Amino acid sequence: MSRRWLAALSGVAAGAITLAVAEVGAAVLMRGGIGSGTASPLVAVAGAFVDRTPAWLKDFAIQTFGTNDKLALLVGMGIVLTGLCALIGVLGAGRARPLSKDGEGVRDLYIFWGLGVFAAVGVVGVLAVMDRPNFSWPDTIPTIIGTLVGLWTLDRLWRRLAPSQPEAVPMGAGMASRRTVLAWGGGLTVVGALGIAAGRALSRAGEVVEAARASLGMLHVAHPVAVPAGATQGVTGQTAYITPNNNFYRIDTAITVPQVDPDAWRLRVTGMVDQEIELTFQDLLDADLVEALVTLTCVSNYVGGNLAGNAVWTGLPVREVLARAGVQEGADMVLSTSTDGFTAGTPIEALTDDRNALLAVAQNGEALLPEHGFPVRLVVPGLYGYVSATKWVTELKVTRFDQDEGYWTPRGWSALGPIKTASRIDVPRPGEPVGAGEVVIAGVAWAQHRGIERVEVRIGDGDWQEATLAEEPTTDSWRQWMLTWQAEPGEYAVSVRATDGAGEVQTEEHALPAPNGASGWHTVDVQVR
Repeated sequence: MSRRWLAALSGVAAGAITLAVAEVGAAVLMRGGIGSGTASPLVAVAGAFVDRTPAWLKDFAIQTFGTNDKLALLVGMGIVLTGLCALIGVLGAGRARPLSKDGEGVRDLYIFWGLGVFAAVGVVGVLAVMDRPNFSWPDTIPTIIGTLVGLWTLDRLWRRLAPSQPEAVPMGAGMASRRTVLAWGGGLTVVGALGIAAGRALSRAGEVVEAARASLGMLHVAHPVAVPAGATQGVTGQTAYITPNNNFYRIDTAITVPQVDPDAWRLRVTGMVDQEIELTFQDLLDADLVEALVTLTCVSNYVGGNLAGNAVWTGLPVREVLARAGVQEGADMVLSTSTDGFTAGTPIEALTDDRNALLAVAQNGEALLPEHGFPVRLVVPGLYGYVSATKWVTELKVTRFDQDEGYWTPRGWSALGPIKTASRIDVPRPGEPVGAGEVVIAGVAWAQHRGIERVEVRIGDGDWQEATLAEEPTTDSWRQWMLTWQAEPGEYAVSVRATDGAGEVQTEEHALPAPNGASGWHTVDVQVR
């Protein structure tokens, strides 16, 4: 292997060892209860990147990668970091070659320069850790130690590639040094990769959460919900009325899913209240819980997209908690905060009116999955998730829009986030050929907290035809619809539009998700044979 490739390998090996030591150290801190923020440099850097993501880039990432946007970010970070470490290895080792018999000092100066660049990358990791929510100084220890180990590794490998007196080295010794670098560099890279994986698994935080979820048992629900059979039309390929928990969309700012121990969880109600209160998870379980059918929708959902889901949520109405604290006059917003630092600004009337805005603890009769907010999340009908659906919620601050703002508002998204009327064609699927004769067109439509009054379908340039609607158990969830079409051979553009419970027809005007949600009629091309 050429000297340049060995130099690149030395940089990659040093980077892998740095991350391995840091990730294992972060896991040790978590298991020991030391520190209170994010000690993992990988998670910290990725989180800092997400925090600084403009609206257009967030929109692009979700459109391109969907719910795999976090995985795509981590993979991209890995590629960039590997390339950067390889570049540092090549540049530093290239400058480590002695210039003359007495060039030891010059060589050491160049090695020091290369190590300085590597150290600067480590400093970026430390600063990212310091930038995370709930930061405490012990959180920096793993990254600092990992960087020091990486610097030592890089220095040792470089010196193997650049002996100080090359003409005095016996024949074959240089090749032996290169073989040593290859063996150690390759071995340390593998060890580093395994160490990173071990660090992510070592914390065992997930085991605590799964044990807590399993022990939750049956919840006492004062007002249970029964989904009527008429809410489902039974059309093959049509979106199910209730979305299974494992298939429910996930869009949030957390790089890794927070693993929150419910025994340590607390919810604080602060701000413009008569008295601040604090609730434990057991306090919620002991309260009169209710169930509510609510469709959640992400503001990043494109027309016809699948970033929406319907479920039966179990929890305590937020209005009861706010009433206990006593909301002061003049408050118009509640700023909810997640354990990962995310915040959402919700109009206070959406949390205090007759809709079932919940501090939810269960979804479809089961304890929340960690990725959906275990142990407690907010569910607010009628508002996009970015202003309402805070997962892993830890604080409700009663405040004003002119004093506080949620996470996405300063990044270009609108402050209020009411959900727009939307409809989607599920079958036939775009580009899927169908046989001539009786063809069923079906899908779902939603206008949370207003309900769906009518759905119409247009085939080609024909007139709008009214679809058959399924039963609507609540205006807070979506509604299935279907239309039977006597299709003749040809190609057709099939469009759908909905009318909400207030009589407002869904707009044809096309708009991208940013800054307040997509709009337009969903249209699919259908080929009839």
